[in-house]
Amino acid sequence: MSLKDQITEDMKNAMRAKDSARLGAIRLLLAAAKQKEVDERVVLDDVAMVAIVDKLIKQRKDSVAAYLQAQRQDLADKESFEITVLEAYLPQRLSAAEVTAAVAAIVAGLGAKGPGDMGRVMGAVKTQLAGKADMALVSQSVKAALAG
Repeated sequence: MSLKDQITEDMKNAMRAKDSARLGAIRLLLAAAKQKEVDERVVLDDVAMVAIVDKLIKQRKDSVAAYLQAQRQDLADKESFEITVLEAYLPQRLSAAEVTAAVAAIVAGLGAKGPGDMGRVMGAVKTQLAGKADMALVSQSVKAALAG
């Protein structure tokens, strides 16, 4: 079963359970997927769905930070709940140590030296670790590897 089919099944289950908060988060995800399919005239595979989930989670995290800064705990809690719903659709993430090891191997493989090679290294890292690791953590690891 593809990830998109799983999400659709979860939406049906949320409807049956009358879980409106979960249903809303899943519908937002499916709407974003449908929008991408229509815009690009493609059928999304699991990799593309993971990228959409990642993007939505990042948006939610930014919203949580903004709501907490504005002292709107109620809205921050709603966004946090949506993050937990969306995270269920991500594959198992790599640990910080695994990310650091993978980045070090890629940097060594490319022969990258110094911050000037950041773009080249990030391009290679994104293709290998997309969907498997938090890209903010990956970016920090790349900076550390190129600085040292």
